[in-house]
Amino acid sequence: MNRVLLVDDDVELASMLREYIESEGFAADAVHDGEAGVAAALSGRYAIVVLDVMMPGVNGIEALRRIRAHSQVPVLMLTARGDDVDRIVGLELGADDYVPKPCTPRELVARLRAILRRSGEPAGAEAPAGPLSVGALVMWPQMRRAQWQGQPLALTSTEFNLLELLARNAGRVVGKPELSEQGLGRPLARFDRSIDVHLSSIRHKLGARPDGRSWIETVRGQGYLMVRE
Repeated sequence: MNRVLLVDDDVELASMLREYIESEGFAADAVHDGEAGVAAALSGRYAIVVLDVMMPGVNGIEALRRIRAHSQVPVLMLTARGDDVDRIVGLELGADDYVPKPCTPRELVARLRAILRRSGEPAGAEAPAGPLSVGALVMWPQMRRAQWQGQPLALTSTEFNLLELLARNAGRVVGKPELSEQGLGRPLARFDRSIDVHLSSIRHKLGARPDGRSWIETVRGQGYLMVRE
């Protein structure tokens, strides 16, 4: 059974969400401040963390920063509706996805399932077993492990899915709708910049090609293309 950690200073809301999550077949625990959330998230007991941005003391952004310094556990952020700044900062720091508040428990559970499903299976529908190699990139989808230029490549669950999808289609443009469906596990929403932010993080981790250009190119109006060496 997947265990979910809820980190939210709204005790009543956290209790309601926990109740609903458990009714959907998950195990769930709730803590109500950022310090406790970081400690619990790093305990290794949880398959995924739901982290509210707006908390006193250690807020969700700082808690995420501390979690990502030591762990790639999937993190779903709860953000204020319409607050694009917190949303983008959270994604840049390594959040796997976000849900704007107020949200319905059903929507939250759907996002949890999408992230957990994608963190446990290859991005391709018929992905073969064994390593996937594209130039200096080697990925082991079954083990969720990657190397770049012979060194371990630290990726969040969502980054792994997106990079795997691009690598399997290296040399071909992959559209944002496909990246959202297979990488985030949800349809692409209008004005949603999640894919762009995740790919910006991946580009930063890969560095530039010898000619200074990116290994993942933007094809305006179409999508993204991973360059073959």
